[in-house]
Amino acid sequence: MLGKAFRVLDSFGPETGTLSLGEIARRAALPKSTVHRIAGQLTQWGVLERTEGGFRLGMRLFEWGSLVPHQRELREAAVPFMEDLYESTHETVHLGMLDGLEVIYVAKIAGHRGVSVPTSVGRRMPAYCTGLGKAILAFSDPELTDRVISSGLHPRTAYTIVVSEVLRRELARVQTRGIAYDREESVLGVACAAAPIRGQDGTAIAALSVTGPTIRVEPERLGPAVRTAALGLTRVLRAAPAA
Repeated sequence: MLGKAFRVLDSFGPETGTLSLGEIARRAALPKSTVHRIAGQLTQWGVLERTEGGFRLGMRLFEWGSLVPHQRELREAAVPFMEDLYESTHETVHLGMLDGLEVIYVAKIAGHRGVSVPTSVGRRMPAYCTGLGKAILAFSDPELTDRVISSGLHPRTAYTIVVSEVLRRELARVQTRGIAYDREESVLGVACAAAPIRGQDGTAIAALSVTGPTIRVEPERLGPAVRTAALGLTRVLRAAPAA
């Protein structure tokens, strides 16, 4: 039953606000009667909310997510550095972590300059085509890169790196300069610079990035500021008692 409940919850995504019972059943590959029973129980517990159009994720999930210790502590430490980055660039600033083979956005400070960046807190993106992901992969165990490549480098745009050796060379350059770039590799018209936040052993535990539209953003110009912020956050985390 627990596995089925997770399948029901996993049918929701960043672009799905409210889903009908039939849509949840289709996405979860479960009988409609089973989904009806599980959704009713999850609604009683506040994990789902019932609306006129169906069901949506409930506030209880937000409460639980806010209690995850590692993400909460990282986010609280990162906010001052993210605010400084925003003030100096006036572009969208992200904090991301790796979950499996994908980057999950943990925090975001959005720009207000007319062109939005299609990201949101809690959204996932492939690691191989994002600045955040490449910054983390470059400072992680090489076996992780092997797993990413084995799972497939699928093109999201015409600029996505889809050749394994090209990706490995790109990650080697990230290691050398301490900065990763995304030049329309994940979303057309969007570019970013990212830098790793590193733990005591030197491996990446997260990354910071500054993102904006290519009509005004040159990733190389943003790189030094992002790298400086990531180094500062790394020092703060290493000095913390629970680091």
